[in-house]
Amino acid sequence: MKRTQRGEKSGPKKFGVHAIESHQREVQVAVGSLQEFLLKVREEIGLGPECVAVRLIGDAEMARLNETYRKKKGPTDVLSFPASADSVKPGTLRQQVLKARGGFLGDIAISPKVARRNAKSLGRQLPEELKVLILHGVLHLLGYDHETDRGEMERIEMRLRRKLGIA
Repeated sequence: MKRTQRGEKSGPKKFGVHAIESHQREVQVAVGSLQEFLLKVREEIGLGPECVAVRLIGDAEMARLNETYRKKKGPTDVLSFPASADSVKPGTLRQQVLKARGGFLGDIAISPKVARRNAKSLGRQLPEELKVLILHGVLHLLGYDHETDRGEMERIEMRLRRKLGIA
């Protein structure tokens, strides 16, 4: 096995491309374990091998994206950018997955610095919080919106968290 930049062992690639990339230096993140978690999410939900790209970014870039796309000041923990406008009207989780047909759903941006603050306030470890955010972002890419769906996304997310072994 070869070693990555941070000394992590990397085995055979299970992704066609690096599905998760860190473009920030403020918070050290074990990307390999997040890649493995994303694989579990893909398998559990039934998504294609290159369904999402996750980019870990700094607070300045996250604040810029948050202001540009949501008109909100400051950084947030996670943003999702669907590749298709079709994802805006969700059906059941199975219907949404079938609609995606194994294709690329979109991009997820995560700020590890905000995630670390949130994890601390919620009594979680950072790796667990990052996994929660990845799952949350994937559900947004499938068209779910917890701000408008009367709890549907939250119910699906909590069920998947239990199945995937995260809080």
